Amino acid sequence: MEFLDYAFMQRALLAAVLVGITAPAVGIYLVQRRQALMGDGIGHVAMTGVGLGFLLSWSPVWMATLVSVLGAVLMELIRWFGRTRGDIALAMLFYGGMAGGVMFINLAPTGSNANLTSYLFGSLSTVSESDVTAIIILATFVVLVTLGLRRQLFAVSQDEEFARVTGLPVRALNLLTAITAAVTVTVAMRVVGLLLVSALMVVPVAAAQQMTRSFAATFAIAVAIGVSVTIGGTVTSYYQDVPPGATIVLLTIAAFIVLTALATPLARRRARALAAAQPAGDPAECTIPATREGGGKVAV
Repeated sequence: MEFLDYAFMQRALLAAVLVGITAPAVGIYLVQRRQALMGDGIGHVAMTGVGLGFLLSWSPVWMATLVSVLGAVLMELIRWFGRTRGDIALAMLFYGGMAGGVMFINLAPTGSNANLTSYLFGSLSTVSESDVTAIIILATFVVLVTLGLRRQLFAVSQDEEFARVTGLPVRALNLLTAITAAVTVTVAMRVVGLLLVSALMVVPVAAAQQMTRSFAATFAIAVAIGVSVTIGGTVTSYYQDVPPGATIVLLTIAAFIVLTALATPLARRRARALAAAQPAGDPAECTIPATREGGGKVAV
């Protein structure tokens, strides 16, 4: 445990824990909305914010947060009004964000190119005290939104039309989800990196879904996986001198594979038990498919 004697490792571990909590907490709503790659797109846009931060000598984390939020809002507007050309507009936004970041970095003072790598793929030694302060503030916002509004966000993520009928402000909640995802990207970029953060938002949720169908249980397991892999990846990166972002993502994928392998025989056993419990010749079984889409309710 000698790594805890170093201030930079203390900061990195604190940031890793916060990333492990916030990324799956937002990712579960993105997965439900079938927007698993939204974090990747926001990461591209955030590059422009990082580049502007270097160019203007402002905090890259706060500048990336501002640009990411603006980009997320624009993505939602494109989704609402883009119609058939929406995918082209989103592609231009993503690639434009990456190109803008590279351009601003090259216009910034000498030495910024090396710093850009730490934002793209994560770095332990470059997490400063100001970065930790920003991450704590932003992570607090993410946790308050994802937990405080979990029922409303879940309802909108499952069925927008039904949520609208029940009186929920669907567009406002969609916009809040996009903004929260943008904030999460900037929280995670110092540990995981902008180009890999989307994996930490999606894969822990997919792994948790292998074990349970309950929303609350999926949420808890996904966060537990996120915290475990971020801490494990950070410690491994220190001892083995490997990139933290890549290590964390590979550990996350390994967790998904292990849980899938464990869940498959359990699912078969439950299916056999359910089939054995069904009375022979049940007419309901003859008329309603056992695995129809949308069947059943998920507890929040």
